Amino acid sequence: MTHDDRIKLEPSWKEALHEEFEKPYMKQLGEFLRTEKAAGKVIFPPGPLIFNALNTTPLERIKVVIIGQDPYHGPGQAHGLCFSVQPGVPTPPSLQNIYKELQRDLNLPIPSHGYLQHWAEQGVLLLNTSLTVEQARAGSHAQAGWGPFTDKVIEVVSQRCENLVFLLWGSHAQSKQKLIDAQKHLVLKSAHPSPLSAYRGFLGNGHFSRTNKFLEQHGLTPIDWSLPPL
Repeated sequence: MTHDDRIKLEPSWKEALHEEFEKPYMKQLGEFLRTEKAAGKVIFPPGPLIFNALNTTPLERIKVVIIGQDPYHGPGQAHGLCFSVQPGVPTPPSLQNIYKELQRDLNLPIPSHGYLQHWAEQGVLLLNTSLTVEQARAGSHAQAGWGPFTDKVIEVVSQRCENLVFLLWGSHAQSKQKLIDAQKHLVLKSAHPSPLSAYRGFLGNGHFSRTNKFLEQHGLTPIDWSLPPL
């Protein structure tokens, strides 16, 4: 699993992360994934989409970072962007709550789908901290080696970019705050949008309007958080 042959990675990320792919833990991770597939296990997202968040949002275009945990583990859902599902798949409960807050905060209509590609293309890095999962087993790859890799992604983003907004929803995302330079970037925290916790501070957090206000204050185009119909 070297960065040159097996992995199709957008050039800015390849330059920033190439040393990471040569480290033992990443080689072990690649071996783990090959072994799991050889054993007949179904892994999500499909191989070409594992690095979709990085490939869709080049390093120099990032404005906002949303940190999720691991991919959805149902068939056809995950496509490498956190909280997002592929077209035609019902909108998951956490994303429904994100939409409720968008409607409350920015008076946007609730989208008819859960495909967040439009956000990613505008510079919203939708990063899960684990980039793969076994079907029907949430968190199954959390200890497989993705943690050091996605920590490195967050560190690189914090170091190389200026005036970003990091949205840390829930304790897992907030555990990554130590990787972020809060002198350079705006860090917004709240409860997770999951139905279990959304009413403890996610709904009403105003993060979307605060994000756009910060971007505008720094001369950047705000994010269009509305999602056009598919």
